[in-house]
Amino acid sequence: MKPVRDICVLGAGSWGTTLAILLSENGFAIRLWEFFPEHVDAMLRDRENRKFLPGIPIPRGIEIGSDMDRAVRGADLLVFVVPSHVVRSVARNVAERGGFAAEAIFVNAAKGLEEGSLKRMSQVLQDELPGSESRIFSLIGPSHAEEVSRRMPTSVVVAGERGEAIKEVQRVFFRPYFRVYTNDDIVGAEIAVALKNIIAIAAGVCDGLGYGDNTKAALLTRGLVEISRLGCALGAKRETFAGLAGIGDLIVTCCSKHSRNRYVGERIGKGETLEHVLAGMVMVAEGVRTTRAAVELGKEKGIELPIIESTYNILFNGKDPREAITELMNRPPTEEMRWAASHTQIDTARG
Repeated sequence: MKPVRDICVLGAGSWGTTLAILLSENGFAIRLWEFFPEHVDAMLRDRENRKFLPGIPIPRGIEIGSDMDRAVRGADLLVFVVPSHVVRSVARNVAERGGFAAEAIFVNAAKGLEEGSLKRMSQVLQDELPGSESRIFSLIGPSHAEEVSRRMPTSVVVAGERGEAIKEVQRVFFRPYFRVYTNDDIVGAEIAVALKNIIAIAAGVCDGLGYGDNTKAALLTRGLVEISRLGCALGAKRETFAGLAGIGDLIVTCCSKHSRNRYVGERIGKGETLEHVLAGMVMVAEGVRTTRAAVELGKEKGIELPIIESTYNILFNGKDPREAITELMNRPPTEEMRWAASHTQIDTARG
């Protein structure tokens, strides 16, 4: 296949800006598209994204603008780094304009489930970019922009169909401080990184309530069980949840000071309302919308998701956080590996 040379990054938040800089370091021609012209003007003036990524200079070689036609024209690779709830509208806009390379590769970097359709982000791109299914990937894993932009060692996963295209994406993003692995289980990888945001909200609630390490360790472990349950019901490979997109991203999002989702939960645990917390935030906490979609998806598949459902009740039904945790702790006792054992038997029976 034709090597990537020309790249369009869609979305100039902290992660989009970071990836644009990383790709520029790898020698590619980069166009960074941003929806709001006033944000573009500020970045052009300062050569810095002071709103979302202060202190990190943007190289002069990166072209910044809000003209979608200009941004996508001739691009060999397009990276979607916009909030999950606008991935569809941005992808539709890209498709309507066209002008990108005939065999362009599309990389999603958003983490979430679409409300209503309950689709993963790569599925949303497939809807809006028909014929590109084998060239759609997700770049995901434990990777805070605040650290990657400062070249702190980071490892991520590019998930999608095996072949030359995924190897090209791996090559394009690989840096000495940014190690990229491939994984052909895009279902598992996308479910893992979407649902871990919900568990991170719950972890923040525990922090806000003043609970300790024991509580958080139990929450992460049992949260991973719920993520795995739903993922495997959707066709994911169980081992994916032990990897970077699974336990890796879960750890960083539930424990980090940079985590927006953990921050939301912490504020709620301290007694604030969801509406008040969100009103004061500049960045998007993807887990809030994803919680709604995950609960619906769990019901559709008949999957038990007690932590995720409790988080939903705290966020949207005014459930007292302490009461929710007490109810979780007092559920009927059961075997720790009950679900895993039964799932293994099913896998074995299927050959």
